[in-house]
Amino acid sequence: MGLWYCTREAVKAAAGLNGSDEHASIDRLLESASREIERVLNRWFYPLTAIRYYPYPNTQSPTIYRYWLDADLLASTLVVSGGVTIVAADYFEEPANYGPPYNRIEIDLSAAAAFRPGDTWQRAIEVTGRWGFCETSAAAGALAVADEYLPAAPNTTIAVTDSSLIGVGDLILIGTERMIVTAKALLDTTTDVDMVGDITADEAVVAITVDLGTKVKVNEVITIDAERMLVEGIAGNILTVRRAYDGSVLASHLDNASVYVPRTLTVERAAVGTTAAEHLIAALISKNVPPGLISELALAETIYAMAQEKGHMTLAVGQGEAVREVSGKGIADVRKRAEDAYKRNRASRAV
Repeated sequence: MGLWYCTREAVKAAAGLNGSDEHASIDRLLESASREIERVLNRWFYPLTAIRYYPYPNTQSPTIYRYWLDADLLASTLVVSGGVTIVAADYFEEPANYGPPYNRIEIDLSAAAAFRPGDTWQRAIEVTGRWGFCETSAAAGALAVADEYLPAAPNTTIAVTDSSLIGVGDLILIGTERMIVTAKALLDTTTDVDMVGDITADEAVVAITVDLGTKVKVNEVITIDAERMLVEGIAGNILTVRRAYDGSVLASHLDNASVYVPRTLTVERAAVGTTAAEHLIAALISKNVPPGLISELALAETIYAMAQEKGHMTLAVGQGEAVREVSGKGIADVRKRAEDAYKRNRASRAV
């Protein structure tokens, strides 16, 4: 599984899908949409830590003081030319007034450094750093591991404090390690239903009292027995919920029933070039936030592809008298706006 520009949860919410029957299809189409966005726009929208190799000279960079890059550079940590390290004080990442991302590296002309081929022009220049168009992030809660720390290995499951902030397909950052979220599972909140009587199987019953309201977050989906409920508000120990959420069946529940939330994440450790590390309990988590238009495009492409598959690629969805044509005009507009805003030409000098 790769890194997506929209989460599984966002697709389900936008398309009005319930349950887990469509998860495999959503995941497959999100992967396809995200990779197609990168192919068409010729860039990616997350930070990738990597070494990139370049020949010297080439037709775009024939001088000893300027080198045009073929990918977006967020920040360099090491530049080597002809086997010689160019210290950070001797070069500039440009354009200084508009980056990051940067599209070239220029030697400070007051320094003695220069780009050079060394023993061969092949792979003469090595640039180590974080690559990508952006690395905007948002707070996403914290670790809630039971032990003193989360080991570097072999753990691929982590517990978090707020499941509403992280979705399947998100790229999260803990310390210096990035992880891709590949699945979510239930975790006991350790707070139980605390009602005078049982919870009845009635959609109008939306006030659920629990032992400790601080154990639950707004916008989390709680599970009591087999019924899922969306938490829309919290006042003290009273949760205001939407019953029978995500395709679950409305049911009655006994007092003292356990309350679960999907805070156990399955993750791909050491993602996008980072290194697995130990993390202390309560370590803060942030998540990668792609540009809004890119997330919108990934969402639109995925929903459009799902509609096409259900219509057997006939540009129509529904059955019988309910069949309707899917024109694709709306998604064409999103594609055009994304290309106008973010497409990077393949020539090395293009932004």
